[in-house]
Amino acid sequence: MRKTFWTVSTLLIVLIAAAGLADQRYLWAYAVVGPLFLLGVYNLLQPHHTILRNFPVLGYARYFFEFISPEIQQYFIERHTDGRPFSRQQRSLAYQRAKNVMDTVPFGTQLDINAANYEGIRHSIYPKEHPAEPPRVKIGGALCKKPYMASLLNISAMSFGALSDRAVLALNTGAKKGGFYHNTGEGGLSDHHLQPGGDLVWQIGTGYFGCRDKDGNFDPELFRSKVAAHPQVRMIELKISQGAKPGHGGVLPAVKNTAEIARIRHLQPHTTVVSPPGHSAFHDARGLLQFIGRLRELSGGLPVGFKLCIGRTEEFTELCECMVESGMRPDFITVDGAEGGTGASPLEFTDSVGMPIEPALMFVRRTLERFDLHDEVKVIASGKVLTAASLMKMLALGADVCNSARGFLFSLGCIQALRCNTNTCPTGITTHQRSLVRGLVVPEKSERVYHFHRNTLHTLMELLAACGLDHVEDVNTGHFMRGDEFVKLADRYFPDRLGHVMHPSPGTA
Repeated sequence: MRKTFWTVSTLLIVLIAAAGLADQRYLWAYAVVGPLFLLGVYNLLQPHHTILRNFPVLGYARYFFEFISPEIQQYFIERHTDGRPFSRQQRSLAYQRAKNVMDTVPFGTQLDINAANYEGIRHSIYPKEHPAEPPRVKIGGALCKKPYMASLLNISAMSFGALSDRAVLALNTGAKKGGFYHNTGEGGLSDHHLQPGGDLVWQIGTGYFGCRDKDGNFDPELFRSKVAAHPQVRMIELKISQGAKPGHGGVLPAVKNTAEIARIRHLQPHTTVVSPPGHSAFHDARGLLQFIGRLRELSGGLPVGFKLCIGRTEEFTELCECMVESGMRPDFITVDGAEGGTGASPLEFTDSVGMPIEPALMFVRRTLERFDLHDEVKVIASGKVLTAASLMKMLALGADVCNSARGFLFSLGCIQALRCNTNTCPTGITTHQRSLVRGLVVPEKSERVYHFHRNTLHTLMELLAACGLDHVEDVNTGHFMRGDEFVKLADRYFPDRLGHVMHPSPGTA
């Protein structure tokens, strides 16, 4: 039975041969049965795949169903509240806001609000009128000559190369219309980032792409000339680590290092380029702060900060101590969570390295306040910001500004196919196959980027008003509650009833 297809095809070949002797019209069947027979012979002899050796021809069914299993899961099995890293309900909300259509839901919540991990917002019985326009946040301390007024929600770091040219064009066009910044990712300043004219944060990673010499070291004059030539570069972000793979350098395969990518990143085309896990320009806290000061000077006084995923908390504390002692400091710190993002990485780094965004964000904010640094050093949160509730939560935990990558990918039409690292993205966002990229229409998708940003911030203002707050700065963790708090409240105010309801004794109805 294991060799059913191959055995049947063999028998059919014998029967066809016998029938062909009587009537040659039956010989056309060899066109179907013959290839199956030959394929079965190949499967039996090949040494690479056990399944195919044991189940010739039939074994291909396993690979087919494995290939389509994500789609089967998403379209036929997944419930509205299921799905990782974002549920179907969350994705639908992003699509609706991006399309600027009705985003309300009927008939009550589908969440289990009595579960211990439920999170809710404490509204006020005295709500306020929400402001028409969301506030902006000044980024730039005393050492900065050109501070930037940032939106509360912006596009997180995603490089050209990881994204298609049309995806980058659509994101930056939407950012220009909405008045929020677009982080370039560590892949350098591409023509597609620059063409629409939207505000940019130039991210510089360990490979120093776009500002490196032939040996891969930082080139100060090349950096200076790039900033001077492109006034839409409004801030500089030095990437120390990212949540998807903290402490791990990236790899640009030779097949992806096209002539265009090589020109943008200042590389030799068609060569594999490995970014080191750490920076060659500095090796300790003082060196990091000195390099930030150097970038600020070379850029003519732009706000300069760094992005990191928290690992050893004592290292960040030491960095803050060095800021106080030396007087040197960044203008902002972007905190990334170990939940990861759009970057591809080994599973061990994705699942097992780094601190999650919530405790990391609280730690960074409280540490900056402890050293009286927060007035000059703003905190940017980058991690799973999609809805207005998640944005409000990041602000409550200590963020001044938030970045979102996957939220804006959904606004472009991402369907969470989880093929970002395969160059086969069906929506043309994370692929360079022209047959797929052509499906992404820049004017249409840039409008969706703009509407997603505007509608999300509008809902944030409504949430703040529902809590009775006048200003974004007033939100704190006290405005949030968890499901296990309901049990604590019942225990406090109704101890007798809690014993019967939550912990019934044997035989109690």
